[in-house]
Amino acid sequence: MADASLEGTFTAMVTPFRDGALDEAAVRALALRQVAAGNGLVPCGTTGETPTLRAEEHLRVVELSVEAAAGQVPVIAGAGSHGTERTIALAKRCAELGANALMLVCPYYNRPTQAGLEAHFRAVAEAVDLPVMLYNVPGRTGVDLALATTLRLAEVPNIVGIKEASGNVLRGQAILAHLRGREVPGGFRVFAGDDGLMLPVVAVGGSGVVSVTANRFPKAVGETVRAALDGRWDEAREAHLRLLPVHDAMFLESNPIPIKALMHDADLLAPEIRLPMTWAQPATLAEAKARIAQAGLEDER
Repeated sequence: MADASLEGTFTAMVTPFRDGALDEAAVRALALRQVAAGNGLVPCGTTGETPTLRAEEHLRVVELSVEAAAGQVPVIAGAGSHGTERTIALAKRCAELGANALMLVCPYYNRPTQAGLEAHFRAVAEAVDLPVMLYNVPGRTGVDLALATTLRLAEVPNIVGIKEASGNVLRGQAILAHLRGREVPGGFRVFAGDDGLMLPVVAVGGSGVVSVTANRFPKAVGETVRAALDGRWDEAREAHLRLLPVHDAMFLESNPIPIKALMHDADLLAPEIRLPMTWAQPATLAEAKARIAQAGLEDER
């Protein structure tokens, strides 16, 4: 994947189910909605309920996403797990299925040290011939990929960026500040891992967002990010601030509970989520819909 293509809106795809099984038709349809909006695909991340997917389901979602993208937009396949050997095996299979890049979350639950995190990511990157996006989300994994560790990993030729979802508003800026003027082998891009931080991150040199909201509003999010990347700041600011309460609504309950409820409300998927996640409370959906109405977003079905 050319480095220039690693920019813009990448949608952290939900995984649709029907009658307890993977809904392959819906996987295709949802992917095609994103392709039509020009957004890259990130299947099998947090929003995709990856911990509950069986191994064959995980690979099938990646395969269907690659087929739907048909080379028109990049597919960055989630391939992280809590063990290095397992991650390497999954990464190799995603590469065989045609993914353009890999997103690797910090190993979760076992809480490795910074030395362990660095060794893990280096081992996976060396084992696969694909660009790698690091994924830092300590609220989910229990471990934070430190700034110094990130900067060392940026020196690995095929580690080309990070989805920074620590919730620390300064972290993405700090990465970019420390890399300013430095040449790193594959280039290194910072993506907002929280929709609400997209504009601040892009304003200081970030490359876009890995978005939850774009599942429901692919065009609105995509156009907002593009305006920012193109330097149309007045337009980007207005659109971003309009979307901000909607972004916040995606976390009224644990992600992907609200976004799945909103997508079912729009007849985009069946009302299913896998335990231990449970379906959204009626008040959650009502509040999210109220914020969408207040934002005056054009319906995208």
